[in-house]
Amino acid sequence: MARKKYNLVGIDGNAFSVMGYVRSAMREQKFTSEEIKNYTDRAMSSDYNNLLCVSIDMIEQCNKRNYDRNRR
Repeated sequence: MARKKYNLVGIDGNAFSVMGYVRSAMREQKFTSEEIKNYTDRAMSSDYNNLLCVSIDMIEQCNKRNYDRNRR
């Protein structure tokens, strides 16, 4: 399987588009429904800046999980 690098650069900056992209990446990387819900709750808990910070952190986790899976 080819490595996929997830990146928020170039996606629509609308808050729901950002969350949709991150949630899709999480599903591709086999995060549980509970983990996805926790991400969504944290992302929506404050302002747009918080959403971006939480989303960037989650994208990094998706990239790490993807890298670890493909390294085996």
